[in-house]
Amino acid sequence: MVLFYKAALDELLIVLDDMALPPGRLRARAAGSAGGHKGLGDILTALGSEQVPRLRIGVGQPPAYMDATDFVLAPFDDEELEMVDAAILAAADAVEDWVFNGLPFVMEKYNRKPES
Repeated sequence: MVLFYKAALDELLIVLDDMALPPGRLRARAAGSAGGHKGLGDILTALGSEQVPRLRIGVGQPPAYMDATDFVLAPFDDEELEMVDAAILAAADAVEDWVFNGLPFVMEKYNRKPES
């Protein structure tokens, strides 16, 4: 689709889960490697570049007894659902901010650690 519409890579925003971030935390970046994320790696390979903006949504680390794939595909429990709902709303706001205000604005607003 990117080639068909002749979209520039900076006009794309990849939104993905990230086990390296605490659950619910958001982090935006302008570019970079896949960092071991297989889905992101596939996208970057297909696009032929790492220069693609992305918004990562933290899902936390799997328990020691659980495979990473099983962890990210497992349903959320009731306690996690509240946090996930809040993260989805924040991510939707971040995407809207990206459209209207640009990536630097999103990085400044959403990459901050939550206040204790």
